[in-house]
Amino acid sequence: MKIIWTDFAIENLKIIFEYYAEKANKKVAHKIRKQILHSTRQLIQNPKSGQIELYLEKLNDQYRYILSKNFKIIYKVNGNYIVISDIFDTRQNPIKMIDDQRNKK
Repeated sequence: MKIIWTDFAIENLKIIFEYYAEKANKKVAHKIRKQILHSTRQLIQNPKSGQIELYLEKLNDQYRYILSKNFKIIYKVNGNYIVISDIFDTRQNPIKMIDDQRNKK
């Protein structure tokens, strides 16, 4: 299995990093980013270890998620690939996950 990050997920990871670099400091931002990246490694051996993301069920792509502190790492299994499609802060309203305006950014 190989992990692939979508541009949208990479952009969200950058936004998270920038937010914590400004609100806390760069050391904290690096630690959070490292923790998120490290959490995805479990998917290589256990791609279906995450729960199905109910808010994305209507997309019929069987999106799953794993947690890394306050962040949902949303992914789907596509053949021999694990596609990370989003990093979502769980302190937000989950309806934002399916917001078209957010997904166009």
